[in-house]
Amino acid sequence: MGSETLNPTTKLLPIIDFAQPDLKPGSPSWDSVRNLVRQALEEYGCFEASFPRIPLEDRKNTFSCLEEVFDLPLQTKVKNTSNKPYHGYVGQYPTVPLYESMGIDGAQMVENVEEFTRDMWPEGNVTFCKNMHSFSKQVSELDQLVKRMIFESFGVEKYLDEHIEESNYLLRVQKYKGPKTTEPQLGITSHTDKSFLTILYQNLDGLEVKSTKDGDWIKARCSLDSFIVLIGVSLHAWLNGRLCPTFHRVTMTGNEARYSLGLFSFPNQGYVIKAAEELVDEDHPLLYKPYDHVEFLSFYHTEEGQRSEDALKAYCGA
Repeated sequence: MGSETLNPTTKLLPIIDFAQPDLKPGSPSWDSVRNLVRQALEEYGCFEASFPRIPLEDRKNTFSCLEEVFDLPLQTKVKNTSNKPYHGYVGQYPTVPLYESMGIDGAQMVENVEEFTRDMWPEGNVTFCKNMHSFSKQVSELDQLVKRMIFESFGVEKYLDEHIEESNYLLRVQKYKGPKTTEPQLGITSHTDKSFLTILYQNLDGLEVKSTKDGDWIKARCSLDSFIVLIGVSLHAWLNGRLCPTFHRVTMTGNEARYSLGLFSFPNQGYVIKAAEELVDEDHPLLYKPYDHVEFLSFYHTEEGQRSEDALKAYCGA
């Protein structure tokens, strides 16, 4: 379990309803939800989003697909490779023995999901491909809703279209083996994501998030109708520190395996992350020099990057 203390509080994350039929920019509902989003992200760095647009049967089928892909032989799963750090197969690590994951880069495009599916099943698997692509497309809609609200709340909505055009989505499918003990074990250690936003969906409890306001660890409630939305390092840098990235971890007990999906929004390769000029002033001096996201990822996975308490500051702090 390392040196982390596993003692979450009984607090609950704020729940924000995105299912309202009149949730459109400029409407009273939109303004109300946008204010709730900003408040939650400032206090917690994350929130629970009620977003039942994906039919319940499709969501249940998604977890069946995860069981199927992780039951494949290891020699098949390791075919999931990428030239970007942490975009391919991850597993067999002594420090996190319960954890295993794979990534589908550009999962919003069906051809990328088809390529991953062929690597896993040369004979094809239509159900898996359909479910993963549909999930990615529909959850990316939630990602873009949240981003629009964030950009509007900070008065920088003029950058939104360019930002969305330069966004890429990585879908990570993840499995945590049951530790076969009643004592909490770390499924994955405390970390922040390097994304703009991360949206997580889980079939069992286990995710815990650290409040950015008071530092308390909070269990993220597991519900088939909701998703956990977290701030990543890239959005923190682009907003010049106005919102902080969310530290989170997974703890496990018992025998049952936990499956989750994470949709990570990243800038396209070659896109330079630079704080919006409207968000840099005397009270908010520039925190980070402009940087290429993929190059930062490469630094983060070096010995120096892993050793640093704040890898982005070490890489390009202003």
